[in-house]
Order: sequence, then C-alpha cells, then structure tokens
Amino acid sequence: MKAFADLYTRLDATTSSNAKLQALESYFAQAPAEDAAWAVYFLAGGRPRQLVPSRVLREVAQGLAGLPEWLFEESYQAVGDLAETVSLVLPDAPYSSDQGLAWWVEQALLPLRGQPAQVLHERLPPLWQLLDRPSLMLCVKLITGSFRVGVSKLLVTRALAQLAGLDSKRVAQRLVGYTDLSHRPSAASYKKLIAAENGDEHAQRGGQPYPFFLAHALQQPAERFDELLGPIEQWQAEWKWDGIRAQLVKRDGQLWLWSRGEELITERFPEFQALLALLPDGCVLDGELVVWREAPVDGAVPGTGRPDDAPFRPGVQPFALLQQRIGRKTLGKKLLTDLPAVLLAYDLLEWQGQDWRSRPQAERRMQLDTLVAHTASPLLRPSPVLHAASWAQLAAQREQSRALGVEGMMLKAGDALYGVGRTKDMGTWWKWKVDPFSVDAVLIYAQAGHGRRASLYTDYTFAVWDGPVTQPQRQLVPFAKAYSGLTDAEMHQVDAVIRRTTVEKFGPVRSVTPTLVFELGFEGIALSKRHKSGIAVRFPRMLRWRHDKSVAEADTLATLQDLLS
Repeated sequence: MKAFADLYTRLDATTSSNAKLQALESYFAQAPAEDAAWAVYFLAGGRPRQLVPSRVLREVAQGLAGLPEWLFEESYQAVGDLAETVSLVLPDAPYSSDQGLAWWVEQALLPLRGQPAQVLHERLPPLWQLLDRPSLMLCVKLITGSFRVGVSKLLVTRALAQLAGLDSKRVAQRLVGYTDLSHRPSAASYKKLIAAENGDEHAQRGGQPYPFFLAHALQQPAERFDELLGPIEQWQAEWKWDGIRAQLVKRDGQLWLWSRGEELITERFPEFQALLALLPDGCVLDGELVVWREAPVDGAVPGTGRPDDAPFRPGVQPFALLQQRIGRKTLGKKLLTDLPAVLLAYDLLEWQGQDWRSRPQAERRMQLDTLVAHTASPLLRPSPVLHAASWAQLAAQREQSRALGVEGMMLKAGDALYGVGRTKDMGTWWKWKVDPFSVDAVLIYAQAGHGRRASLYTDYTFAVWDGPVTQPQRQLVPFAKAYSGLTDAEMHQVDAVIRRTTVEKFGPVRSVTPTLVFELGFEGIALSKRHKSGIAVRFPRMLRWRHDKSVAEADTLATLQDLLS
C-alpha cells in the first residue's frame, strides 16, 4: 500500500505528463504483479462501489481523534475532502504494514462491504493505525470510491507499453473492459496486459470490445470548411445522436453490449438477445443506443409529465427516457414495451472474425449497410448518411438538429481508419455540434468545492423567475446546478460576493441575496417530476457572467418551457 501511496503523491504533485509517465513506469517496474493489477484498475478509472457508509467513517474518525462532531464537520468543510480530513485529524501513526496494495484491497477493504456499523467500528481503527498519513488518505479514498488523480487512461497505456516494449494500441486493446465492475484484477490479468504478442490473441478475445474511436470538436464556421477539410465529397456526414455510445459484439454464439465507459450493459438491454440468431459470428458494430418509437404510447410520453395532447416526434426519443431504463433495477415488460431500445449502427469494426479497423471508413460503412439490411431487425437500424452538394447545403441541414432531437452532425473522412481514443494518426472524426441551449439565470445558493477548491465557493445553484416582471410577488425557482465555465479570477470574485451576501447557512450550503446573473448553457432539456421547476437540463455550465443584466431581467420558466418545443 505504501508504494502505491507514494506513487499517488508523486502523480498529484506534478502537472508534467513526462514526470507522471516516469513515475508510472518506475512503479510498474518494481511492483509485484498482483499489486500492479489493482494499480492499473484504479489509475485507469476503475471505481468499486463505496465499501463503508460515510457516516460510519466520520464516527470512527471522530472517536479516534477525540473531536466533537461540530469540530470534525468544520474541519471537513475547510478541507473539502473526507479522506484528507480523516488523515489530518487522526494522531500520527508509523507505517507498520508490509502488505501490498492487493492484500489491502482484497483482504482488508473489500470484506468491509455490507458489514453492520458495529463491526465496522471494530475493524477500521486497527487497520488505520497501520498506516502513515499519505497511506491512510489513500485507504479512505479507496473505501469511499473517490480515488482520482490527474492521470489519463492513455498515460497508463503508454507506461505499460513502454515497460513491455509493445505498441500502445495493443495495450489499449487489452485494457478494454479491465475496469468493468465485473472484472477482478489479478496477477494473471496484469501479465496478460504486458505479455508478448501472439498470433492467437485475436481469436481468444471472447466478448471483449475494441477501444472506442473518439471525435474532435469542430468549432470553425462552415465557410472555412473547404479550406480546412477539403471537398465535401471526401467526407461522410451523419447526425450526432443523443444516446449511449455502444459496441455490439457477436462471437462464439454469444452477444455482448458494451458502453463507451467500458461497462458491460448486456443485462440492461435484454431485447438485443434476439439478434443472436440474426447476426453472424465474428462481427462487432459501433453505434448509438437510443429509445425509438414510431407511435406515442397511449397518446403520451411515459414518465415525462407531458399531457395526452403533447406533440409526439416519431423516431429517436429524448435522452431522459433512455435514462429511465438505465436507472431501473428491474426492467418489467411494460417498460421494455413503452421504451424500446434501438442501436443506430454507424461502423463495422469486425467482420467474419477479422479486424476491419484498418480498412477505410467508406468500405466499413458499405459492408455495415449490407449487414443491417440483411439482418432486417427493428432492433438494428443504420444511422443515416447525409448527402449535400456543398458545405453550405450541409450547414443548412444542420439547422434541423434541434427539431430532430440531435446534437448536430458527425463528419468522418472517407478514408479514415478506426483509431484508438481521440487521435488523428489513423484518420479524423469531427463532432460539429449545434450551439447549446442558453438562458440567463440567477445565482441563489453556493457550496464550496472539493480538493484544491475547498476554500472557495465554486458550486452554484441557479434559478429563473416563475412569472414575468409584471407579475406581483413573483419568485425565483431553482432549476440547475453548475460549477464549470468561470476563470480562476472570476471564481475568486464570485466567492467574495457570496461571502458578502450570505443570508443563511444550511450545512455546507449558503443562501445568498440574489445579485448575480449568468448565462447558462446546456445540451438538452426535458420535463421532470423530480424537480421543483418541472424542468431538467443536461450538462449545464456557465457560459459567461452577465454584468450587463440585472436580476429582474433574468429569464423565466416560460423561456425554459418554450425551449422544450
């Protein structure tokens, strides 16, 4: 554990990619395989579920530190991170354990899950007393599932590739699915990551998907596309769907469905098992999972609160409906009927057991269209290829995005190969998104950030008016929370205003006198029964601070409701 804690400290202390890469290589070169296996899991984004309730962690820490509850809570609010707070308030302890990361995770921490509070109060103190401060902080982060450090999966991939003398793309392929909750890291699984290449590797992959190829944001005006991208004939254009990116894998008479986050989601979409008899072995499709309906259900959209006479848009349905399927523990027959899922396929990564990623985009697409047409299943639809004689014509089509419920367009070079991650060395995909929805909203609540932002109020709740300025006694109604979009200088300015205008405190939250107006941007909007405003927005962030607007001039609920249509 101490070696991994030392690595965490080195990684957290620098912003240099080269320094982080060197630290990773040094750790993996010396770590036992079983410890390296868990290190890769955590560094590559693995997040086991929380093992011990935060309440119990607080109680144990307060008892060991001899602090009253109010003082511990004040310390936590000042630090902003529970693991760091625990490590700071506990008495010094020498590191007296010689056990590695694997032992600590498998023998000490994982067995804590599901234990009653009394047992946890007995087990945690002797474990914590074996650890020095850095190791204790790391231990609590692993317990709470809050382990994060400034290392990308790509950097971990590069470190392993350099250590083993392998192509980083080969290591990236092997890492796919490694952080899924169903995977248990082991010495054997780590050794497979860094093993020498062999000819049978592809045939032994089972249900493993390929690393996803990601697009770059395109933010130039269409008037410059001829100059920047070349003739439109060299590009393939599609809609950018607002769903879940997924790969459908059919091998060895079995079918798997993976999300872009490398989670195995087969059980969440059981209807796709019907494709087992229709798809040939040895094929992998890339596409977007969406809810698709040709007709309304009993004249209404279920679960959105829309009235029976609300307008219905056939085809792809709002992302909020897809979230209902993701959030349910059980998928009943009615839910599967009312919210039918479809894979809008747009790429073919494997065909007849052969890796097709090194074939041109146009060739992969042609074979994909043939396969989908032959399958003839309502579960599988081709993502339409859009046609235009010029970039200007394509830009005109893009104006339909909001009406169709899409986020804009995808532009894919016709000769592009299918790369790994966000790269341009094998070809290029661009995401040409439409401008976000936006409204002017009022800041009414604030909460301190976490980690390095713990001393600043950086997390805000925003509201709009429930009526026009002519309405007497109108009120501000909260509808969104946002914490990104401001510069460091602006954050300090807003923090100062919040401290001056605080009206009440509710634990870590401050209620403030409404004085600040911000333009909020968001990608999607839907009706919601869970929110006081009746509205839910997707990916809200601050676009700019509206110094030119007074609080009275902020937008209203009617503005948000207009955006719904």
